[in-house]
Amino acid sequence: MNTNYYSSEFRLGIVGGGQLGKMLLTETQRLDISTKILDPAANAPSRIGSKEFEQGSLQDYDTVYNFGKDCDVITIEIENVNTEALAQLEKEGKKVFPQAALIDLIKNKITQKEFYQAQGIPTAAFKTFATKAELIKACEEFTLSYPFVWKVATGGFDGRGVSVIRSKEDLSDLPDGPCLSEDLVPFEKEIAVIVARSEKGEVKAFPTVEMDFHPSANLVEFVFSPGNLKAEISEAAQILAKQIAEKLGLVGILAVEMFLTQNGELVINEVAPRVHNSGHLSIEGNICSQFEQHLRAILNLPLGDTQTIQPAVMVNLVGEENYSGPVKYQGIEELMAMSGVYVHLYGKAETRPFRKMGHVTIIAPNLEEARSKAKIVKETIKVISI
Repeated sequence: MNTNYYSSEFRLGIVGGGQLGKMLLTETQRLDISTKILDPAANAPSRIGSKEFEQGSLQDYDTVYNFGKDCDVITIEIENVNTEALAQLEKEGKKVFPQAALIDLIKNKITQKEFYQAQGIPTAAFKTFATKAELIKACEEFTLSYPFVWKVATGGFDGRGVSVIRSKEDLSDLPDGPCLSEDLVPFEKEIAVIVARSEKGEVKAFPTVEMDFHPSANLVEFVFSPGNLKAEISEAAQILAKQIAEKLGLVGILAVEMFLTQNGELVINEVAPRVHNSGHLSIEGNICSQFEQHLRAILNLPLGDTQTIQPAVMVNLVGEENYSGPVKYQGIEELMAMSGVYVHLYGKAETRPFRKMGHVTIIAPNLEEARSKAKIVKETIKVISI
């Protein structure tokens, strides 16, 4: 493999050209690393920042295989990709990070939960079902009791494919197919740790962050760094995240979402084998961002310093509930007049309710000041349509 990455013929292939790829390209551009992007949308956010852009299906075997043949290292920015093609590329000597088998394991919530169970990793008690009919039968026979969390096995993201089921009526709208039920966890906080692991086994975690979710959209609304946690809890979360990355043997970035229970215990919710929404504030808030760290990890370079520069809060920018169509942003100029406020727009031309359209990071000397500014940001900027 070509290991002269900089200003050379080396080519990094990224399967998926959304906003995560776009932010990763900021780092490849800085180091003059040549990139090639595959995405089904002609106007994908990553289309401009890469050296080469190819439009095509991420699920089609031939498309993904042919895309990767002339790349030296291949990575992903979304899990819903054709892993059979990635596995074949691995067999032919291509570096694929995260590895195809691990993408398969993680993108299926059933196999992901079974992995935690087999490894003795704390997670909510769960049951698996091959069909919706099996799930309904379990409820009727009282082997599954309300309330519980329902999750689709594959394909769920950004709040979709997850529901709290409180009664028989809530079952009617669920789609058919493999799924699982989870016991509700009496949690005090939802937290996350971004951890990186390189091919040579170096592992580093970012400081633990705290997340606030939108009450109806099941999307992260705010991320706070550092989280308002006892030092021992924060450290334990980072240790647990590192253990999961090492047990998986994953190369790249792993986002580990956890519940902190009312008893002070940590319970794994789920993980993502890629750069993640909970780590966006690392761009301004940490010495090394999650995007630079992912690049370092998949190229087997020394991992960067994850220390916090200043406390930070991230506000997700999502489409307002009653707007669909060509996007219009209200309030950006007002935010630009505020010190320590950084607006990131993802390059999506069309908005729809709760679609992720960008984020704003606020940094300040202390978290309280950052939180106060974040409230102003939330009230000021609106994502609507023309």
